[in-house]
Amino acid sequence: MKFNHQQNGQILELQLSGDLIGESNGLDIIEIINNYIKDNVKLCLIDISGLRYINSSGIGVLITVLTKFRNKGGEVCLMNPSDNVKKLLIITKLNAIFNIVQTKDEAIETLNNSL
Repeated sequence: MKFNHQQNGQILELQLSGDLIGESNGLDIIEIINNYIKDNVKLCLIDISGLRYINSSGIGVLITVLTKFRNKGGEVCLMNPSDNVKKLLIITKLNAIFNIVQTKDEAIETLNNSL
């Protein structure tokens, strides 16, 4: 899996691609998130349009990210999941706990309204 990150105002933007299977990249993502949270960033947009597959460890990474931000009074949006990933989010009922949007504008609006 590959990922990029950048800060856009008060929003951490992560872009994930490939297969999220929790390997060492999962730990790298959590470390990056911890650093942004220490800098008082409370909002996170995760672009998952490039993810082909997520396993249970990958789901654990997403839940950890959500938990860390919500524990600091923040929020996370998942953006533009593929059909396969969307089905997985529905089957696991994660669509009920994550904000899932299709566009970046929608994500920014949802995140800004969450504060």
